[in-house]
Amino acid sequence: MHREIKRREFIQFTVAAGGMCLCGPGLAGPGEAAEPPGLISPGCRKSKVKVARLFMGNPEYRAWPKPDIDLEAEVGFYRSEFAKLAASFRDVDFVVDQLVSSPEQIAGLNEKLKTADGILVIHLNMGISGILDAILAAGRPTMIFATPYSGHEWTRFGALRKQEAGRKLECLLTSDYGQLAAAVRPFRALHHLREAKILNVTSRSLGEYPAAVKAKFGTEIKLVGLEQMVQAYNAVSDADAKAEAERWTKGATAIVEPKADGILKSCKMALAFQRLLDEEEATVMTVDCYGTMYKSLCQQYAFPCIGFTRLNDMGLGGICESDLQCAMTHIVFQGLAGKPGFISDPTLDESANSIILAHCLGTRKMDGPDGPAAPYKLRTIMERQQGVVPQIQMRVGEKVTQALLVGTGLMPYFTGEIIAAPDCDRGCRTKINVRVDGDAEYLWKNWSFGLHRSTCYGDITKDLKHFCRFAEIETFDEASEPAPAIVRTTAAKA
Repeated sequence: MHREIKRREFIQFTVAAGGMCLCGPGLAGPGEAAEPPGLISPGCRKSKVKVARLFMGNPEYRAWPKPDIDLEAEVGFYRSEFAKLAASFRDVDFVVDQLVSSPEQIAGLNEKLKTADGILVIHLNMGISGILDAILAAGRPTMIFATPYSGHEWTRFGALRKQEAGRKLECLLTSDYGQLAAAVRPFRALHHLREAKILNVTSRSLGEYPAAVKAKFGTEIKLVGLEQMVQAYNAVSDADAKAEAERWTKGATAIVEPKADGILKSCKMALAFQRLLDEEEATVMTVDCYGTMYKSLCQQYAFPCIGFTRLNDMGLGGICESDLQCAMTHIVFQGLAGKPGFISDPTLDESANSIILAHCLGTRKMDGPDGPAAPYKLRTIMERQQGVVPQIQMRVGEKVTQALLVGTGLMPYFTGEIIAAPDCDRGCRTKINVRVDGDAEYLWKNWSFGLHRSTCYGDITKDLKHFCRFAEIETFDEASEPAPAIVRTTAAKA
């Protein structure tokens, strides 16, 4: 059995090494992640989401929903509903915001509409077909919000979506005004991808993938060499590293295998990651920790796991093993839900219709940076018996969504419920057993594209499908739907 380090012993170690400092820059209280400078919303630091908000009404048509409808009053009512949801729009700029009553008005707005991440259309009354056609002609992702009694045009929306003009059209037909916040989530994910910058610490060639995601989504992937990473590591002061290490030890429910000096080095690496992201104005960090950086960085200096957890807790991104597809999926999750993903190595249990998702790296704040922090132990990486990782106790009973952005055109996914969070000596440190919504046998027979996937708290499939339509990504539920033809094509290229 491993001897656990006592907190008093750890403090004695850090004092002997040069004195304690608990006020390093960017540090928070015990168990809490620091706030990165300049973060507008989880996963985005450069600019706000640009949304064109159009209230669509025809003053010439007064029969439905009622003869005496006052379109200006309707707009005023909706503005009051948006005001109730102000927290959901803190990172949104309504770059166009007006009542539109004719196709000619849309023609005058076209240049502004083309700069928007998406167009949110509020359907007020009947007689708007020509206005909607003009909006769709702008070719931007468009979400229609329509309550019951808005008009009979909803009978046309399904057919419109099947036409070329409606290929980027989605609709929310609901009496729940809270769904106005949901309407902009796909736009947010598109915006986050467009502004994202991923740093990949590796000496391996990245091939064609960075150019492909840059061309389609705008995402930049930058290779960081060993020398630049080591410089960032050496630039972190011992005092800051000790303060960060003390914070992690105070927050842990137990310290099992790691030694004090290993925790200290891991925390120094963690602060180096934030330094690099800040310098590069990037939001996601990944390291080729089992490949080209294993001996030269991970063994000689520190493994990246504490640093990745810390970034995820802060609303940034720390991704294992230079997995760029999981990094892209992580960005999408943050845009849609404001939550990080949990990368996993899965294993099936058909007897429970479940899939066990395991990885040594866990994230404490799976509800997002403003949410509660889950309990954790400090452990070594299971299969290496090296490094320092937080073993997270994730919540039983939570709905989850797992997905992977494969290449640039496919997003397989499934949903389920956490039925257990095993703490055993098999598999990676952090584990959740997820009962699949669908059929676990169907899931493994559909499985393609390797081991890793990313999982977030909540059933976000509706938002995910809206995003995928706007981004022209094909998607399917691996646990209940047959794989589309693109799966065979993409798997052959992988």
